[in-house]
Amino acid sequence: QVQLVESGGGLVQVGGSLRLSCAATGHTFSSGTMSWFRQVPGKEREFVIGTRWSGGSTTYSDSAKGRFTIYRDNAKSTVYLQMNSLKPEDTAVYYCAADNSRLILSRLRDEKAYDYWGQGTQVTVSS
Repeated sequence: QVQLVESGGGLVQVGGSLRLSCAATGHTFSSGTMSWFRQVPGKEREFVIGTRWSGGSTTYSDSAKGRFTIYRDNAKSTVYLQMNSLKPEDTAVYYCAADNSRLILSRLRDEKAYDYWGQGTQVTVSS
C-alpha cells in the first residue's frame, strides 16, 4: 500500500519560490511514476509535472516549463516539487500522485491513471 503525504505549501509573493514535499511509503521508485497535479475551486485537476523513475524522463506542463522541477531524495523516500518564479495563477491545491508502474507517456497527464494520491497542500501566490 502506497501512502503519500504532502507538505510545504503556504503563502508566497509573486516571483518567490516554494518547495513542496511528498513523503512516499510503499512506492516503487525503481520502476514507478510520480507526478504533481493542482486544482483550483471550480476547475478540474490539472497535470503539472511528472516523472517516470526508470529512465529518468520528466514531462512538464506548459506552465511548469522553465520554472518547476521534480526530484527525489531516496534516503528519505521523499519527492520534491521545486517551484520558482511563482505567479498568482500558480495558486492552487497541489497533489502528488503515484503509481507503481511506469505509465506510458500518453497517460502521464491523466489523473485516472494514478492509483495513489496525497491529501493536497495549499499554495497561495500573492501579488
